[in-house]
Amino acid sequence: MNQRRIVFVVFDGFQPLDLVGPHEVFQHAAARSGAYECAVVSARAGAVRSSSGLLLHTGHGVGELDPTGTDTLVVVGGEGVDRARDDAALVGWIAAAAAGARRVTSVCSGAFLLAAAGLLDGRRATTHWAREHQLAREYPAVHVDCDPVFVRDGDVWTSAGVTAGMDLALALVEDDLGRDAAHAAARELVLFLRRPGNQSQFSLALWSRQPATEPLRAALAAVHADPGARHGIAELAAVAGLSPRHLQRRFTAELGVPPGTYVERVRVEAAQRALAEGDEPVEAIARRHGFGTAETLRRAFHRRIGVAPSEYRERFRSTLAPEPVHPANERTSA
Repeated sequence: MNQRRIVFVVFDGFQPLDLVGPHEVFQHAAARSGAYECAVVSARAGAVRSSSGLLLHTGHGVGELDPTGTDTLVVVGGEGVDRARDDAALVGWIAAAAAGARRVTSVCSGAFLLAAAGLLDGRRATTHWAREHQLAREYPAVHVDCDPVFVRDGDVWTSAGVTAGMDLALALVEDDLGRDAAHAAARELVLFLRRPGNQSQFSLALWSRQPATEPLRAALAAVHADPGARHGIAELAAVAGLSPRHLQRRFTAELGVPPGTYVERVRVEAAQRALAEGDEPVEAIARRHGFGTAETLRRAFHRRIGVAPSEYRERFRSTLAPEPVHPANERTSA
């Protein structure tokens, strides 16, 4: 098998996990298959300081590393990305390397460097949720979608922040070497869950707009306490002590979505956890979380996540499966 060259681009103020996480995924896959060789490039060879103060020594500067011959370009993010995209030599090298690469990727705010090089124009892309509006404002030709963990648009892949880079790298390994290789790397790195790209980078309870008034806080608490209970407009209105019409209006105004939409999102998140963490049949999960039937759950999953519940579980559970024990390797008692 020919080695694929993975080139990581860093800069002063890069986020260390954006580099180290994906780098380790490729190195673990390479240890088994010999499929990858990794290199790290910066504006100039030598010491590069990360956003946390960690010093990295790069062996290549952009003036010394031939941009051709790159299989996969990985541009990391970090708080120094705004200065880095003002470096014409660095941005130009990224554009040149991308022209000959089989695929181009970014982690977190590394999307800004891809955008500065013109590589995201007309494409759908993601970045860290805190940078969503900045990316959309400064690069209006990019279709920014900061809900997914990572996004693939043709040969350009972008990921959300920090640890999402490992999810992206595992997906790239799977694309190259198959699911078993990606699962093996995940197990060796003790990644508890391998998230598909279309899983949201947000948890609804943590990231949704919070209600400003106690009646709506009581209604939301009831939904999160028991997602599978009856949470129609009449039941939620009774919990909040409001009329159904008043609750509908205030709920939408304070949370930005109607009550029914919010309830479905909470139920889908609860079903995701159940599918990933247990062996309960899909039909039982559907009933317990308020969907009634497996078909209703399947439609909600396709609408919210883009995959069927069975596929979602398979992606997660196979990552958790233990390595087979061969009789020759079993310990025998003395």
